[in-house]
Amino acid sequence: MGLTASVLCRSLTFMNKAVRIKLSAMMFLEFFIWGAWLPLIFGYLPSLGFTSLQAGLILNAFALASFTAMFFSAQFADRNFAAEKFLAVSQLIGGISIILLAWTHSFWPFFLLMLIHSLFYVPTISITNSIAFTSLKDPQKDFGPIRLWGTIGWIAASWPFVFILADWAQVPALGSVPFTEWLGKALGTSKTGAALQHGTTYTFIAAGIASLLQAALSLTLPHTPPRRVSEGVEKFAWLEAMKLLKNPFVFVLFIVTFFDAAVHQCYFIWTGTFLQSKAVGIPGNWVMPVMSIGQIAEIGTMAILGFALKRLGWRKTMVLGILGHAIRFGIFALAPIPALVVAINILHGMCYAFFFATVYVFVDEFFPKDARSSAQGLFNFLILGLGPFVGNFLWPKLGDIFKSGDDVAFNQLFLVPAGVALAAAVFLFIAFRPPVKREPLPATQAAVAA
Repeated sequence: MGLTASVLCRSLTFMNKAVRIKLSAMMFLEFFIWGAWLPLIFGYLPSLGFTSLQAGLILNAFALASFTAMFFSAQFADRNFAAEKFLAVSQLIGGISIILLAWTHSFWPFFLLMLIHSLFYVPTISITNSIAFTSLKDPQKDFGPIRLWGTIGWIAASWPFVFILADWAQVPALGSVPFTEWLGKALGTSKTGAALQHGTTYTFIAAGIASLLQAALSLTLPHTPPRRVSEGVEKFAWLEAMKLLKNPFVFVLFIVTFFDAAVHQCYFIWTGTFLQSKAVGIPGNWVMPVMSIGQIAEIGTMAILGFALKRLGWRKTMVLGILGHAIRFGIFALAPIPALVVAINILHGMCYAFFFATVYVFVDEFFPKDARSSAQGLFNFLILGLGPFVGNFLWPKLGDIFKSGDDVAFNQLFLVPAGVALAAAVFLFIAFRPPVKREPLPATQAAVAA
């Protein structure tokens, strides 16, 4: 009897490890896809001759997809479709569409392909969270270590482009000069103009290949069945999730998440240009790696997220995440010293893990089980949709307002997102009072905020 129990225990341990490996690979590929194309697209679109309005429409395809994900895709996955199968089909279609972007240079085909990719990719961000939460015994403890593999995936997508975007025509032949001189030339010489534009197309190919791999992996993930509508359960999962906004603490978090997501978008829109500006002077082939420093730091903060939540609680952890934005943009504006500007990107880890990842864990703790995918979609509507949608118009417009000759006055521009982040952190600290008990709230229950 004891031997049988021992064998069964070892078998379960092996199964649990196998599941964790698959979930980690799922997160790795999920964020590799996004991290491959996002950092460079803000400079790539103008190089194709697209106007600021056209570029804004292309970028907002991602935001539009978060709207449909909230009302359709997550609803569909919640109620009618096994999550892992939904993930496989979505990644297959999304992968093919983004690969085709590498050979697309006209506005309407580019916009439509990006829209197709976004419509199928964006819902998978909440779906992968849902699969992970369903498969983990203690999500508050275990989600961080699994999710950090998404961060590693984003980093892995960035660093090869140091070499892909290097101008090898200006690099001496290996062996013709001392190795240190050769390496310095290889790492410090970036493509420009049409060559940089062509090299950037490989970001779409890399994203597409990762998406197709994710589609294949999805078929091996733990089965996550749909949650059918039953008596007393809201037919529309997204409507059940929105009912929770009646709770004051959920509504406060909803408002703050919008502002933080809009501020977060400013980082992606302007940081690449800022790093290459005269004030900082980072070569173009180093923009993605420098911006990935934040993701490297995110690995550490995701690893300690469970500890931080237990020691600090929901409110203080989230406030620290928002304050990271205020400090980083404050440094960009007031102390644009190249070494400091590069180093301060380390705060991105705190910004993401301590706020956005914490929001996802919080949703899993407090939302009804049958609507968690749609609840994740509710906040993805802000994090990936409404916040970036507003940011994609607001931050470029501020760039026009704070023009200084042909350059942008970054010392003025970055004070705006820094101020917004500071105000959001103060508001969250004062107004956010979640319940102490760790129990999901029924959607129809009145507020029980402490």
